[in-house]
Amino acid sequence: QVQLVESGGGSVQPGGSLRLSCVVSPNIFSLVRMGWYRQALGKERELVASTQRFGSPYYAESVKGRFAISRDFAKNTMFLQMNSLKPEDTAVYYCNGALPDGSEHWGQGTQVTVSS
Repeated sequence: QVQLVESGGGSVQPGGSLRLSCVVSPNIFSLVRMGWYRQALGKERELVASTQRFGSPYYAESVKGRFAISRDFAKNTMFLQMNSLKPEDTAVYYCNGALPDGSEHWGQGTQVTVSS
């Protein structure tokens, strides 16, 4: 059973930075695709960034140039570095991972609030 646990959310002023972490157990190598989603209050969940075993990462247009997705295989952890944060980035952020059989797994979510 794959488990994903996010951390790193919090409150920050506009223009600030946060780094989200997603620890995967038993190991990150089992996942063929990983991504970060977010859901703002009253809105649908949307894909923010994703990465696969091969190819370039994907970024939503709204976060290009500000967010960066990465993985540390030694630590079984995926990160989302978020810079130049805007109030519209406020949401609950979820870690997602997909196994080769197509099944998807989700973390519990971490709140990010950008406000002055």
